[in-house]
Amino acid sequence: MKLLSPAKINLFLHITGKRPDGYHNLVSLMCCISLYDTVLLAFGVKKTSVFCADHRVPEDETNLAFRAANIFLKALNKNEGVEIFINKKIPVAAGLGGGSSNAAAVLLGLNRYYGHPFSRDELMSMGLSIGADVPFFIFQKPAIATGIGEKLEACEALEPFQILLVYPGFNVSTAEVYKGINLGLTKCKKKNKFTSFKKYRFDVKSHMCNDLEIVTASKHHDIIVIKKTLLNHGARGSLMSGSGSAVFGLFSDYDKVRKAYCVLLQNNKWQVFLADMLV
Repeated sequence: MKLLSPAKINLFLHITGKRPDGYHNLVSLMCCISLYDTVLLAFGVKKTSVFCADHRVPEDETNLAFRAANIFLKALNKNEGVEIFINKKIPVAAGLGGGSSNAAAVLLGLNRYYGHPFSRDELMSMGLSIGADVPFFIFQKPAIATGIGEKLEACEALEPFQILLVYPGFNVSTAEVYKGINLGLTKCKKKNKFTSFKKYRFDVKSHMCNDLEIVTASKHHDIIVIKKTLLNHGARGSLMSGSGSAVFGLFSDYDKVRKAYCVLLQNNKWQVFLADMLV
């Protein structure tokens, strides 16, 4: 079984407080984009295994896709496994949710293979036990995420921007970024007071802000350089995704996004991707 596993971007991300369990509550608008890993599932084996040519991706039980398969098969009382092959296109540890997306793809793929024994809500519950972003990828719609990211409300009226995504060539530890948050100092100046788009629509100038960006950018100046370059070449807005290090620009004009793509490609340290929002 061949599955496409998309990346996500955060069109805004606000940290609203720290929880007693150490996690942070947040409000974020999340959207998938047309940059995909490919996940292949092979059946008829006794034990689950995972293979990926990218050396940064673990091939043991710490891999989120591996964990997803075992959780699903245990819930189904199946004493068998699945071979998982991951062809990585989404940059690793870049704020794009690649590992969580892979886990969601495995849960959705196994559910299809076994005749849909579980509802979407049941799959999302399994996903949450793996990681906070996994339910979003099972939800499969742009959404406002609250809580630790697991409470989702569909966002229906997003403009289908073209995305120019830049990976600056270094990884970021999400845990280290969250440790660096000072809620009094690192919060955005833009104040999003809503958690729903039933009354409000996404506005680039008013809403694009990421409370984690100042933490990551304080250690990695490339984040700021990429944002300025994207804005100087026609992006309507630019933001770091998640805890970084990937930065994206939103474009409405095809000629502008192509020209910006050609300019950014000249930096041989950066990987540059053209994609569409999946709305």
